[in-house]
Amino acid sequence: MESFLQGLPKAELHVHIEGTLEPEFMFELAARNGATTKHGTVAELRAAYKFTQLQDFLDIYHQGAAVLRTHQDFHDLTIAYLERAAADGVRHAEIFFDAQTHTDRGVAMGAVVEGLVEACNEAEERWGMSSELIMCFLRHLSQDQAMVALDQAMPFREHLLGFGLASSEVGHPPSKFVDVFARARAEEFRLVAHAGEEGPPSYIREALDLLGAERIDHGIRAMEDPDLVARLRDEAIPLTVCPLSNLKLGVVPEISAHPLLGMIDEGLVATINSDDPAYFGGYVAANYVAVQQGLGIERDTMVALAKTSIDSSFASASRKAALLAEIDLYVAGHESRPMG
Repeated sequence: MESFLQGLPKAELHVHIEGTLEPEFMFELAARNGATTKHGTVAELRAAYKFTQLQDFLDIYHQGAAVLRTHQDFHDLTIAYLERAAADGVRHAEIFFDAQTHTDRGVAMGAVVEGLVEACNEAEERWGMSSELIMCFLRHLSQDQAMVALDQAMPFREHLLGFGLASSEVGHPPSKFVDVFARARAEEFRLVAHAGEEGPPSYIREALDLLGAERIDHGIRAMEDPDLVARLRDEAIPLTVCPLSNLKLGVVPEISAHPLLGMIDEGLVATINSDDPAYFGGYVAANYVAVQQGLGIERDTMVALAKTSIDSSFASASRKAALLAEIDLYVAGHESRPMG
């Protein structure tokens, strides 16, 4: 089953490109750019990956991102992720990037965006992968700072699919960013928002009602609110669930306790994603395998989850149809093979 799930065509809708920075590459970039790191060796850095909450992770995440400085750095980081994603069966990726993390320390917006775009174009040529970019506003910063970031992004709007909301959730509700999302919506960008991982179900409601989010990133705490569950089901709002992230951050005590199966049983539009795989111990196929094994999910349901990832993407109708056909062809080719 593991090899089947790895090769199963799928979309990844919740991955932070800075969160794909593997420790070995972090040290390589530090040496390339003459930067210093808090941890002296790869082993010391990996040993520091013991997170008890989101903020613990974010502290190390931002330290690591500081080694990213040039157009080439962003290209190399992104192509490394896309190569791994292609090996995991990802046929379409919608990639988050945190521009403020970089521009606030003097990196030009153009270096960030153009490096990402160059890698995405290369991936399409090499592996036939489609991809899009979503810039996330950092919720621990102010709305005024988000407005500045939006201004900086506008010269590159042709390369951007939309905007999201990420970083420290607790204490930074979506309502803090109403005006900047209204402006992005007026500019006809697609809108998503992190809500309901560590933050309460009310944050999910705010993301929908106040920000106009079309998709909710994480959203697992919706299960605490039956009325919200009913709304998400009735409105078919996609949720980009990240199981290994939830486990690593202590949101769930073990994969067998993850609410994904309950979400599916409730008719919610749930997808499986990796979030920050270099930090959370697994890229997207590992997340598929973890929930399949930990929750005992049948193969047909795993295939349905892959199809939901395609349907929940912002890809064109023709691209979705082509990718869904790929899934059917893949499954048909494995019908007579054992799933051991």
